[in-house]
Amino acid sequence: MTTPAARSGTGAPAELFFEDLVPGLTVDLGVVTVDGDEMVAFARRFDPQWYHVDQELAAASRHGGVIASGFYTVSLFMRAYVDHLLSRAAADASPGLEELRWLAPVRAGDRLAVRVDVMGARPSTARPGLGTATLTGTMLRLGPDGRPQQEVLRTRFRGWFALRPTEADPTEADAAEPDQTEPDQTETSATRTEPTRTGPTG
Repeated sequence: MTTPAARSGTGAPAELFFEDLVPGLTVDLGVVTVDGDEMVAFARRFDPQWYHVDQELAAASRHGGVIASGFYTVSLFMRAYVDHLLSRAAADASPGLEELRWLAPVRAGDRLAVRVDVMGARPSTARPGLGTATLTGTMLRLGPDGRPQQEVLRTRFRGWFALRPTEADPTEADAAEPDQTEPDQTETSATRTEPTRTGPTG
């Protein structure tokens, strides 16, 4: 008998498990192009500081134009992480971030290469059946030639991932089954009794 199929972060059957996230592994999360309208709409809703939403003020400032909210940038990272890793991995919740740094302004039209590096991995002592992976995520602005030009975001966080399911050993399953045979009919000297005799004896 097999363990029920583990689900990925998006609900599909998982194909990657904790054991696959070995330290030193780098996972390419693709390239994201920053949509200017979405970038400003996000800032108006969640981070309406003038250098994120006011074109004229931002253009006259040292920023030289509107720049993305850092929380919009990390949201782009999260979407790439879900699309390219969590959608395949048996991911559970995350215990949280240890570092989040915005290293350079992000602007409309920027092309950002996204990746995750596995820094460490160990079975969870608090959550049986799960392992804890320590991950570093980065976003790099690409130049016109497609080469990395500047790091714009770095984050370090931990994630819980399910251990790979195992098949039960058939011999162990057989040993666990109760004995269904008839009870032993063998008599012993302690249990054997003589039949009762009736009538005269001689």
